[in-house]
Amino acid sequence: MHYTSPIKRRQSRQIMVGNVPVGGDSPITVQSMTNTNTCDVAATVAQIKRLEEVSADIVRVSVPSMEAAEAFGQIRQQVSVPLVADIHFDYRIALRVAELGVDCLRINPGNIGKDERVRAVVDAARDNNIPIRIGVNGGSLEKELLRKYGEPTPEALVESAMRHIDILDKLDFQEYKISVKASDIFMAVEAYRQLAKQIEQPLHLGITEAGGLRAGTVKSSIGLGALLMDGIGDTLRVSLAADPVEEVKVGFDILKSLKLRSNGINFIACPSCSRQNFDVIKTMIALESRLEDIKTPLDVAVIGCIVNGPGEAKEVDVGLTGGSPNNLVYVAGLPDHKLTNDDLVDKLEALIREKAAEKAAGSDEPIAVTVT
Repeated sequence: MHYTSPIKRRQSRQIMVGNVPVGGDSPITVQSMTNTNTCDVAATVAQIKRLEEVSADIVRVSVPSMEAAEAFGQIRQQVSVPLVADIHFDYRIALRVAELGVDCLRINPGNIGKDERVRAVVDAARDNNIPIRIGVNGGSLEKELLRKYGEPTPEALVESAMRHIDILDKLDFQEYKISVKASDIFMAVEAYRQLAKQIEQPLHLGITEAGGLRAGTVKSSIGLGALLMDGIGDTLRVSLAADPVEEVKVGFDILKSLKLRSNGINFIACPSCSRQNFDVIKTMIALESRLEDIKTPLDVAVIGCIVNGPGEAKEVDVGLTGGSPNNLVYVAGLPDHKLTNDDLVDKLEALIREKAAEKAAGSDEPIAVTVT
């Protein structure tokens, strides 16, 4: 039985970041942020292209100076993914990147300064159909809020968010999304839950400064997973002290595990034990590495023995069950042929690519792959 996600998403207003819809009934988008020096145009473009290759929907680029703004303009011309300019305090940078084709401005209105400067940025955003992302962070709350609450709290995050929102409301600008991030899971989750009840705009999810690849993935999966299961969230970034490409991969894996979005192969694999008839771990490492380029949704099961293997294999597009003397391959839920351990990975890869191509071409043939 193939289960669909029971999650009912919060109804939100849809905005457009370039040609990518965020909010409403559009798919939850996955984004990341470059960590190159923006003024190094070649390096930044190369990193963005790597993010495009793993299907990042949106990429954020830090623009801390006018020199970086000019570099941003060159970068914008060389990539196709929508770009968000990350700007703090200097409204002139926002005005410049608006001229250069930015797809979204990440700038907190309350930090810009004088009213006329805020109005100038909002007018530029309105005139060029550019949404704004408000980004509230537990590590950079306003001093008066820290005095009021004594420390970062969910209520402090939400109050900070509402201050920035009020500025945009007074200027009759509704094309924005907002985040209330914290490195503490409980604080971030509660802040998002409170804010979700007060506004209709899209919410950008994140557990900020989550940590390295392993610990950060765990923290993000728990925090973002809790919110997504509540139906909260329209776009997300997994913030890792790691290669930004890994952020995108983890983001899609979180959505895939909740059946909120499909992107590439969904592997079902056993942890392996002494019953295995082939090396499951080495097989999975090889398959995941070789098949990263496939974007067609496909379920593949790799199980090392016959205890759970047949049951899993019957529910997927392609399935491999360890057996003695040979392993049994299932296709579309039915036993199809046997494989020895010789060239096992090569033959599995070829079969999976064949089935993915058929599915991408709209073949009516059911596809199921399970490797156990």
